[in-house]
Amino acid sequence: MDDVGFCSTFYCFADGVPCLWEAVAGRAAPRWPRHSHHDTAIGLTWQLKDDLPAARHVYYGKLLRGRPCLVSLDIFPAFYALIRGRQRARDYRMEYEAGRLTLSARRIMDALVAEHPQYTRGLRASCFMLDARQTREFERAMAELQQGLWIVKTEERYEPSFSYRWDLLEAWLPNAVAAGRRLTRTAAARCLVERYVRAAVFTRPAVLRRLFGLSADEVAMTMTALARRGVLVEMAVPGWPGRWLVHTSAVSSKKGVATP
Repeated sequence: MDDVGFCSTFYCFADGVPCLWEAVAGRAAPRWPRHSHHDTAIGLTWQLKDDLPAARHVYYGKLLRGRPCLVSLDIFPAFYALIRGRQRARDYRMEYEAGRLTLSARRIMDALVAEHPQYTRGLRASCFMLDARQTREFERAMAELQQGLWIVKTEERYEPSFSYRWDLLEAWLPNAVAAGRRLTRTAAARCLVERYVRAAVFTRPAVLRRLFGLSADEVAMTMTALARRGVLVEMAVPGWPGRWLVHTSAVSSKKGVATP
């Protein structure tokens, strides 16, 4: 996990993001079986997805394009710096007043700030969203707060009934959040792009913008900085259209990659 920095759980990105299910299955883009409950690879992937975050070995949440991902704790501060900057949990009210947080999300944060952690049903009761007609509203608000790195799922309980337990991210990973608040956005972008390209080997600027929410100027500055450090090169690849960003390990290995 520390080698790749972050990976999806089951979703197979077309952008070179590592996938835990592919790693467990030992092949690219495995097909979802008809009887998934009896599939060994799916079972182990599901167990790792539950056990690693519960033991606080990794962060688990919807970080890349709304897809669930596992993130190594050494690189998680970079995600925090890009998404939240120097904000603390208490700043959610300011985000709401600025129109960047929905009312439902604010009500959930009110409830969690008052008491945390909470299981899903208790949390819904705390913010007066127990009615079945409010389920989608609640789920959308929870997704909003997860993607904004306000809250984190810390447990999947199966007995006596299935439920999730939720906490404020700041309370659950205080050291990682503190490290993220100290990082500049520029340093965070370099950290994430370097680790991503190391695993993906090659990419393009548009992919970096889409994956990490970076502007064109931020991508250009990051590319320049990493090129100066000898991490990646921009080059043409035989048989592929346009120019590509390639990790220097692939260039030096001379496995058919053209020199710039």
